Amino acid sequence: MEVLLHQIDAFADAPFSGNPAAVMPLLTWLPDELLQQLAEENNLAETGFYTSALPPEAGAPPDNSPAFHLRWFTPAVEVDLCGHATLATAAQILDDMHPGADRVHFYTRSGWLRVDRDRDELVLDLPSVSSVEIDVHDEVPRALAAALGVRPLRAFDGTDLVLVVSAEHEVREAHPNFSAFPDMNRGAILTAEGTDADFVSRFFAPAQGIPEDPVTGSAHAQLTPLWAKELGRTTFVARQLSRRGGTLRCTLAGERVRLSGRCRRYLDGVVRLPD
Repeated sequence: MEVLLHQIDAFADAPFSGNPAAVMPLLTWLPDELLQQLAEENNLAETGFYTSALPPEAGAPPDNSPAFHLRWFTPAVEVDLCGHATLATAAQILDDMHPGADRVHFYTRSGWLRVDRDRDELVLDLPSVSSVEIDVHDEVPRALAAALGVRPLRAFDGTDLVLVVSAEHEVREAHPNFSAFPDMNRGAILTAEGTDADFVSRFFAPAQGIPEDPVTGSAHAQLTPLWAKELGRTTFVARQLSRRGGTLRCTLAGERVRLSGRCRRYLDGVVRLPD
């Protein structure tokens, strides 16, 4: 049995930047254990698997654009939302399968998601994620700050735990000690106002098999409304300061967040599985 494999860098400004995702189209769903083994073998932050068959709970697609069922796996677990693998999957579908289309929909664990083509960029539409400010001296934020080696000004609780520091260089120069991370089955975001970008961040999720993610779309679904409230604006240029780095153009649109970026294809191949 052969399965196609595409590796695509999402939110990539240049070759070897952005966040690489594996994209694997399937005729029918393989067993979950095998999907997890494939994601572990791919050894990227995320592998996106998709089929054209929608589950009954999906209902009718939002419009007549191409629609698919999409799932995301890290090397360790299946996750509820992944922005960069969704963007990469859309890039592969729009380039290879539907070159005349300007939109694709995905039914996912987070409901229906949409990606639009905008000239040489793709625009990912995600649900906005709210944050609640918490005491920066509480046990978990304090332990996370110690593990990152930073002194945060503020802390926010949402899908992921957010620490805000005073300057971009503190985000860039943080040296995480993953063995000291607090026991939490979610991500940690370190963020600050930027110099060349409106805000910058780094994202860590060791409990999900991702020590540091290069560029994290789902994190910006939480960061965009947070910084919109702080800065009194709804549009931003954001930069994730991982070693690879990546740029996202972020817009808060009511209860949705739109993230724009470029994708660069790295490889196309074939995975051979035992029959």
